[in-house]
Amino acid sequence: MSDKITRLPLLEGIDSPADLRKLDPEQLPQVCDEIRRFLISNLAVNPGHFASSMGAVELTVALHYVFNTPYDRIVWDVGHQAYGHKILTGRRDAFATNRKLGGLSGFPNPAESEYDTFSAGHASNSISAALGMAVASQLKKETPRRNVVAVIGDASISGGLAFEGMNNAANTPNNLLIVLNDNDMSIDDNVGALNSYMAHLTTSRLYNDLRYKAFKLLKKTGLVSEQRRGALLRFNNSLKSLLSKQQNIFEGLNIRYFGPFDGHDIATIVRVLNDIRDMDGPRILHLKTVKGKGYAPAEADPASWHAPGKFDPATGKKIGGDSEGKPLKYQDVFGNTLLELAQQNPRIVGISAAMLSGTSMGTVQAALPDRVFDVGISEGHAVTFAGGLAKDGMLPFVAIYSSFLQRAYDHIIHDVALQNLPVTFCIDRAGLVGEDGATHHGAYDLAYLRTVPGMTIASGRDEHTLRNLLFTAQAVEHGPLAIRYPRGAGHNPDWKCPMRALPLGKGEKLRDGSDVALLTLGPVANDALDAATRAAEKGISAAVYDMIFLKPLDTDILAEVAAKGCPVITVEDGTVDGGLGGAVAEWFSANAPAVKITRLGIPDRFIPQGTPDQLRHICGFDTDAIAAAIQAAAQTNSDTK
Repeated sequence: MSDKITRLPLLEGIDSPADLRKLDPEQLPQVCDEIRRFLISNLAVNPGHFASSMGAVELTVALHYVFNTPYDRIVWDVGHQAYGHKILTGRRDAFATNRKLGGLSGFPNPAESEYDTFSAGHASNSISAALGMAVASQLKKETPRRNVVAVIGDASISGGLAFEGMNNAANTPNNLLIVLNDNDMSIDDNVGALNSYMAHLTTSRLYNDLRYKAFKLLKKTGLVSEQRRGALLRFNNSLKSLLSKQQNIFEGLNIRYFGPFDGHDIATIVRVLNDIRDMDGPRILHLKTVKGKGYAPAEADPASWHAPGKFDPATGKKIGGDSEGKPLKYQDVFGNTLLELAQQNPRIVGISAAMLSGTSMGTVQAALPDRVFDVGISEGHAVTFAGGLAKDGMLPFVAIYSSFLQRAYDHIIHDVALQNLPVTFCIDRAGLVGEDGATHHGAYDLAYLRTVPGMTIASGRDEHTLRNLLFTAQAVEHGPLAIRYPRGAGHNPDWKCPMRALPLGKGEKLRDGSDVALLTLGPVANDALDAATRAAEKGISAAVYDMIFLKPLDTDILAEVAAKGCPVITVEDGTVDGGLGGAVAEWFSANAPAVKITRLGIPDRFIPQGTPDQLRHICGFDTDAIAAAIQAAAQTNSDTK
């Protein structure tokens, strides 16, 4: 027997949940222990979402033990906590490829496994999706009954979509089970009234335990039936509210509530799930868990262990974190610069949607706590809240990841742009983000914002330009303004330059040339300059223009390029449909239709996980691809002369 089998004897024998269900209940704690050991050893060398998955081990094992997956459906919210689920569903031996090019997705992905019932990556969608599945099963009259479970965290359940789903579940015939994984922790500290409410639900532990035991007794004796459920539930809720002088928000929606229970007591979770599995009607099981459970460093600091990178399993010391002398991350340039500006301008306020640390808005909050607002996982509210602040004279800076800002598109149009309000959208993680894959790439912000009337859209090629754009946002009168910047580090260790206001809609020529003209937006300008240098070595003269602004476009630059009569190549870290390439093509179509245009960027398909360098190469806009495009354009132009 190999050392690996000796160390993980039960887990090595589980190739599907059917194998898990062959075990005795007394063996499940050992399965949980082995999953945690497996996660620690794997994620120490192949980084991923650590603390969330560690905290959800028992509930994951219990769900697959009690329910007949994949026939029964488990719908994961966000998916940060689903690594244990992947390990139990036939992907244990492939887990070393997690988040790598050609390997496993870091999130549940139906294209990857039949056990992944719905795409995950953005918060708060599980209840709505699971309700749809539950209703579909009833409409199709499937037999045996197909159970559907939505697993959602205490941060995600605060999102508006989760409330919409619960409201619909309470008024639609269904048998949906909602499992609330309550660790009182999102990526940053959980915020809002609902979080405070969740924390106080534990005061009703005795009541819930008595109620649960009474329910089992009454059902066993036949005194409680599913037909009488509604009336009994309403009477019970009214009586509890009268005695406790509190209203349970879930029971207020007529959704049966069970809990809270210890989310790390596998025997209790299995027992309760077996008892409530076949109930009719929507119900919610509330489990209290510890994020990072089973690994002391993660339990002590769950925020930094959300996705810690590589670490030493024995000591918990993180590997490769020394950034001294290296360029700062763009998000940190943003946070430090905004703090600098806010200390000088009292009208500046900051808004984050549950990502204070991820966007570095926490840098401003630490110094100016009264002027930074973390609204939780509520991107739509964040934008409309900013609109209200702007309407009454403040200058809101809203920092949200590009892929999450998609959730607030209507609010951007209706609550900000329609009134031409001076809200600055600081779009973090714009472009290809790497290992988080298709759900997190910031591919679409250029295209979806360019259609909004009055919207100004900009992207700096480096830290200095980013600082100047942020300075401009509070120094120049404007309506809605979007400033995008990528994930990761910039180019200049000496990032803290003096700031100046930039003229809106004006770009900059970085290199002159006559054979080919490169028009870029954002940090890809640096790749274009490198490619132009390579081209010069082959006798090709390539001009490089940093457009800086997508909207309004610098038409003076476009006219200058049109006068050259040479081929044009646009380069952007965004979808080529509707972004810079589309805007430039539209202008040349109307003003210089004979000019040949090549558009480089993210193609019209969803891009999987991989390193940013790998993905830029696949998408065809890394330095090599730009150099090849320059040579091809120059050759074609030479052949046609």
